[in-house]
Amino acid sequence: MRKKSLILKGFSVVVISTLLLACATAPPTPSEQNFQAPVVTLNWVEVAHYWGWWYFSKKIEPTKGTAGNYGAPLDLAFIFDVNNPNPYPVLMQNLRFTVAFEEFDLNTVGSAEMQWIPAGKTNQLRVHAMFDGRQSLLSLLVTGGFKLQEKGMGAGAGGAFKQLAVWWEGIPSVDFPIHVKEGSAVFNADDLMVVTSFSGTFPSE
Repeated sequence: MRKKSLILKGFSVVVISTLLLACATAPPTPSEQNFQAPVVTLNWVEVAHYWGWWYFSKKIEPTKGTAGNYGAPLDLAFIFDVNNPNPYPVLMQNLRFTVAFEEFDLNTVGSAEMQWIPAGKTNQLRVHAMFDGRQSLLSLLVTGGFKLQEKGMGAGAGGAFKQLAVWWEGIPSVDFPIHVKEGSAVFNADDLMVVTSFSGTFPSE
């Protein structure tokens, strides 16, 4: 009987020790006091698809299809590091940012792909941004007229076309700075939410 009693006591000690260890190592519950905003950092910009530089006006009769004003597309992939400093996983709900070539804002893009970032770990997120020669031309004409003149590119459409040609022809070797501006990402942990602001430049300054 004594031997059996010792075995039971030993078993009880093991069970209690295991429970205490589990309680001691369990991650804390997310709260407003311990929820830290994850950090979003621009890691790389990749030229995902490239078709050179060209522009056709609607005056040009196409071989097939309907005539129109069309400019060369450009597909860039923005790779971000998303670090979770919290001792528990967090959910990234969405991410948005504006892209500028040099000091000219050309596009606002985002991702609605939700992903979990483990506690203390860093995930990567790839976001594609499609640029269109025609839409970029209109953006420059609306918001960049004075800046183009200051750069010596000239006024109006002529200056905008010159600038677009410089960017599209220089993008394979990234001959100019690409800025990520006004970035924001939404994160959740249980019922808590935090918004992270971010920006970046590639190549890094």
